[in-house]
Amino acid sequence: MDQRVAVVGAGYAGMAAAVTLAGKGIPVTVFESGPVPGGRARRVHVSLDGQGTELDNGQHILIGAYSTLFGLMRTVGVPGDALLRLPLEIRYPGRFRLSARWLGLLGGLLRAQGMPFRERLGALRFMSRLRASRFRLDEDMSVDRLLERHGQAGAIAHYLWRPLCVSALNTPSAIASARIFLAVLRDTLAGAAGAADLVLPRVDLSRLFPEPAAAYVRAKGGELRFRETVRDARELKDAFSRVIVAVGPHQLKTLLPGVSVDYTYQPITTCYLQYEERVKLAFPMLGLADGLVQWVFDRGALLGERGRLACVISAQGDHQQLTQEELAQRCHAELLSIDETLPAPRWSRVIAEKRATITCAAGIRPAPAEADGTILAGDYTDAEYPPTLEAAVRSGVRAAERVLAAGV
Repeated sequence: MDQRVAVVGAGYAGMAAAVTLAGKGIPVTVFESGPVPGGRARRVHVSLDGQGTELDNGQHILIGAYSTLFGLMRTVGVPGDALLRLPLEIRYPGRFRLSARWLGLLGGLLRAQGMPFRERLGALRFMSRLRASRFRLDEDMSVDRLLERHGQAGAIAHYLWRPLCVSALNTPSAIASARIFLAVLRDTLAGAAGAADLVLPRVDLSRLFPEPAAAYVRAKGGELRFRETVRDARELKDAFSRVIVAVGPHQLKTLLPGVSVDYTYQPITTCYLQYEERVKLAFPMLGLADGLVQWVFDRGALLGERGRLACVISAQGDHQQLTQEELAQRCHAELLSIDETLPAPRWSRVIAEKRATITCAAGIRPAPAEADGTILAGDYTDAEYPPTLEAAVRSGVRAAERVLAAGV
């Protein structure tokens, strides 16, 4: 039998597994049905008025606590300028502002603009109680129930806690898991220095990690097969010593008929609006809390795509009933609330990942680490973290370590 390891899926989880194995001298073959690596966080080619352009299939926010992802990026040679790192700053123009730039979270909460002083003190007491409990719950509950229990209402919930929840868990706070939300707060707002930093990509999502990872694997003697679909992962067992399946959970039924996972899913919708090149935001990332859009990113400031803004709508909601044209019009109208001088966009494009993540609801259980004779990798296998890029690469590293522990 060939001693190579097969990895099915070249997303962040699959490439993390491949890099970890390749770094230990294990020959790896990665199978990917698409033309580029990245999975649910990748570069896509779209046609606009007869001309092609490249966009990300979504806009991701990274945070300073993503130690596994950043470590792998260093391993595969991603340059430091591929990321813009900023101290935590949350801005809702004319409504709310919290900055941890000078005095950390404590100073940021005390000096936050847009909420009463009593709410700032209440937020500090909330964080103090969470620290005392080591950010653990005896029984899981929704994030909304957690906030209600600790008196976190008003502006602090509207501009801070609920947006953090939907950004990290991609699930509405009414049903999102408080247990997992607390793990996020523990590792970010209550984490080490720099853990809560905003880290924004300055290259597309495939170039951010998966493509350098692919080059690293090839340099170590591995192989990547793009546009090659694996119909049944069990068929690989005759040719490979071990198989890692790193695809979305909704794809497992076909690849591994004997594996049963039962999840619902949440979308992420990104609306790109191309304005005149002079258009830019006051900060690379701004919040919008009173409509459909949660965050808007200045792609000009980040990737040099001048005049291009990316509006992000995480999780399920009323926007799913709109056509792409109607959604683009709504996004433009909401942007006018922060800059009434915006001209009409030259073009727009909506990209919706309908199964971007599993629903990270209260009481959720992770998928098994191994099933039907194969090892699973993916953000949905993490018992503690929400479905983020960090959870994906952690799962890939864990999968590779299982292979190594078994002696390949």
